[in-house]
Amino acid sequence: MANNQPFNNEVVLITGAGGGLGRQVALEMARRGAIIAAVDLAAEPLERLLADLKAANCAGGWEVADVTDRPGFSAAVERLEQRVGPIRIAIANAGIGIKTSAVEFRAEDYERQIAVNLIGVVNTFGAVLPGMLQRGRGHLVAIASLAAYHGVPYMGGYCASKAGVMNLMDSLRVELTPLGILCTTICPGWIRTPLTENLPDPKPNMMSVEEATRRIVRAIEHRQPFSAFPFSTLSLVRLLRWTPTPIGDWLIRTILPRLRTTPPKSP
Repeated sequence: MANNQPFNNEVVLITGAGGGLGRQVALEMARRGAIIAAVDLAAEPLERLLADLKAANCAGGWEVADVTDRPGFSAAVERLEQRVGPIRIAIANAGIGIKTSAVEFRAEDYERQIAVNLIGVVNTFGAVLPGMLQRGRGHLVAIASLAAYHGVPYMGGYCASKAGVMNLMDSLRVELTPLGILCTTICPGWIRTPLTENLPDPKPNMMSVEEATRRIVRAIEHRQPFSAFPFSTLSLVRLLRWTPTPIGDWLIRTILPRLRTTPPKSP
């Protein structure tokens, strides 16, 4: 690897790296010099990722682990560090999306999303933060969502889990930055990945996974504490967040049906 690459020989842990956004971020970070420590639930997609990394003369390793299994995940990270080196950047990307209806309320669907999307982030950082603090350097990155800004019908569990991630990162950043640990919160809008296929319509301003990856990697490279995109969707959710509740509820009831009848834009 060339010495001028921004992530030259830095070990980057990525959860949910076997497919979708996680895989794309892993490939892009590797192209910029990173050594990839990939984690996901199944071996086969991780093996394909590592084969692609090797074909591009990039380094990495992988472990099968579940971010909701704290002891098992921590052990997997320890094994990875023994093989590829101490984690310098941890990207908590693993996530799921399940439709959650208030009328057909299923507590287990909320519980599962919070376990993966929020507790999974906690477990990811718990596995790497002690070592980062000991070394006095590190970078924690969490993939939250614009859904963290305001609850949306049929997405209550997802919105709640991502709001938890955003607030968690706000708390960690204030404490850890003076200690040499960077914290970056990423709040993307809709991204065309297998995850979004499980979430209900509408999905306005859908981005390609390549475009989302470029923005995410740029934010990490520039050590931004916060990055939210695209601007059009960000503006809408910010408006909803600060609008009086009755007006905000009316806007959601008005906007969503219109979006469902509007033909989707080309990616």
